[in-house]
Amino acid sequence: MDIGLTITVFETAAWLKERDNFLILTHRRPDGDTIGCAGALVQALREYGKTAYVLYNPEATARYARFVDTYWSPEGYAHENVIIVDTASKELFPKNGREYLDTVSLCIDHHPSNTFFAQLTCIDNNRASCGELIYDILMTMCGHISAATAQCLYVALSTDTGCFAFANTTADTLRIASLLIQAGAPHRDLNKTLFRTRTLGRVRVEAMILSSLEFHFDGAVAISTITRDMLAKANSSEDDIDDIASIPGSIDGVLAGITIRELSSENDCKISVRTSPSINAHEICKRLGGGGHAMAAGASLNLTISEIKKSLLAILCDFFPPKGGALP
Repeated sequence: MDIGLTITVFETAAWLKERDNFLILTHRRPDGDTIGCAGALVQALREYGKTAYVLYNPEATARYARFVDTYWSPEGYAHENVIIVDTASKELFPKNGREYLDTVSLCIDHHPSNTFFAQLTCIDNNRASCGELIYDILMTMCGHISAATAQCLYVALSTDTGCFAFANTTADTLRIASLLIQAGAPHRDLNKTLFRTRTLGRVRVEAMILSSLEFHFDGAVAISTITRDMLAKANSSEDDIDDIASIPGSIDGVLAGITIRELSSENDCKISVRTSPSINAHEICKRLGGGGHAMAAGASLNLTISEIKKSLLAILCDFFPPKGGALP
C-alpha cells in the first residue's frame, strides 16, 4: 500500500469487515477520546465476530483505563492489523507502541495536523471528536451499536467537548450523543463521574494554579504553570489534572489560555493552548513543533518553564499586538 493514502468512512468499514486480528493503539497521555475510541472499536469488532485488543498504555489513568482494562492485549498476541486512533503523528505514540511506528495499517483521526504516517488514514477534521468518526464507521459496518460500545463513544464525545460545552461542539455532535444515549450509554453516571466530581488533590492543584496565574497582552493571555513540586505538595495524581488546561481560558476577557506543565524533569515540559475562535491555537503550537485543532492544541518541549514562556511571548506578539506586556 502507499503510505498516506486516505479512505472514506465506507471504505474503512469495508476494510474492517475484510480483516481480522486487530491491535488498537492509543496515544501518549491518553485522554477520553483516544481511550473511548479504542474501547468502542474493540467492543464492536468483537461483537461482529472479530478478534481485537487494545495495546496496554502505561500512561492510562484510572479515570479512563476502566473503560478498556478488559480489552488489554495478552502477552504474545499475534495481531495482523495495527490501528491507531485519535493520533496525529508518530511523536504521539506511547513508548511501548514505538515498535509499530512503521507498521500501522490504519489511522482514524480528526486532527488537521495529522501527518499521514499510516498506510491508510480515515480522517475528518471537522469532527469535534474522533469518537464521532468511529460512530459513523461502526454504524456503516454493523448497522447498530451495543450499550457497551455506546458507553465508550459517549466518553470520547463528552470529554473532547467538555461535556458538550466547548465551541467545537456541533449539531452533529449532539445528534450522535443523543443516539448513544438511546443505545444505552449511561450518560448521567458518566457526566457526574467525569465532569462534576473533583478529588481533594484536584482542588489543591487548582488553588495553586489560580494563585500563580500570569496575564499578558492586557489580560488577553493567561498562562498557568504546573510543576512536579506543585503536584507533590498537593498529593495529586494524573487523574487529578485531567483537562486542567481549560482553567486559564475560562477567565473573562482571556482569548488564549496556556498551561505549561513540567513532566519528568525540569527540561521536559508540555504546553496546552486553548483559545477563542479569533485565535488559532494550532498555529501557535505549530511554531513550537506541535499542533492540534484551531482552538485546542499542544506541544512537547525539552526546555525549562522560563524558556518556554520567553518563546511563547515572542510568538504571541504576532497574534496579540503588545499593549503593555504583563499585568502586575
